[in-house]
Amino acid sequence: MRLRTLFLILFAVLGAWGVLLAQKPFKQYAGGEDGDIALPSDYQKPAEWVSARLRYRDAFRRGGFRGFRSEGAWATDYPLGDRHLIVGVQRLTRINARSVEQTVELDGTDDVYNWPFLYAVEVGQWTLDDKEGAQLREYLDRGGFLMVDDFHGVYEWEVFEEGIRQVYPKTPIEDLPASEPIFHILADVDPKVQVAGLRALYSGRTYEQPSDPFPRWRAIYDEKKRIAVAICHNMDLGDAWEHSDEAEYPADMAVMAHRALQNYAMYDLTH
Repeated sequence: MRLRTLFLILFAVLGAWGVLLAQKPFKQYAGGEDGDIALPSDYQKPAEWVSARLRYRDAFRRGGFRGFRSEGAWATDYPLGDRHLIVGVQRLTRINARSVEQTVELDGTDDVYNWPFLYAVEVGQWTLDDKEGAQLREYLDRGGFLMVDDFHGVYEWEVFEEGIRQVYPKTPIEDLPASEPIFHILADVDPKVQVAGLRALYSGRTYEQPSDPFPRWRAIYDEKKRIAVAICHNMDLGDAWEHSDEAEYPADMAVMAHRALQNYAMYDLTH
């Protein structure tokens, strides 16, 4: 009987150790657009909700990135965009959010399954192969939530769609009506508002690509009618979060971006 008890204890310890090994530690990539910035003092403090950023391969690797960025398009507005996203959740909701993001990859390990909220930017430049698409599908089927943002126009949409079809080959991509519950969980989001990036605003426009100038709030629903992929096309919510405390950024766009974030984060926790 004692031997059996010792075996069960050893099995439980090894199982817990395996879970810890499956969850990769936090890492800040210095090659992001914002460089190697200082970490908040509480960055190691555990929390009930963590925003993860998807580190993907570029469809077309380009040289000469802005500033000192050596990473790919995934690192646009990284990591300051993520830190502002998190501050918005901390200040405007009761969600206990970790003060730093988690960068994850579709690398065949179990790490991605530890982070139910996955955020990906510039997906008009991503590429997914069969294995990566299958792992992302499993992540979503397990209850994960993917939010994509900051891609624009017809061409970037086609690149995004080519990638997402590695995940959902035939599932339709649907435009979200204003009555969609995800827009009203905590605050009302008006899908007619186009949340613009600074680059567009400096040009006197709210859109970046004339080939498709309208805001597109879209989604992919899973078999349980849960939004698995939230799609913000022809918008840049990341810029709105990052610059919402600056006088030059329009207040109505900043408010809408934060409302969308609040709702998406709460949807992730409750669906």
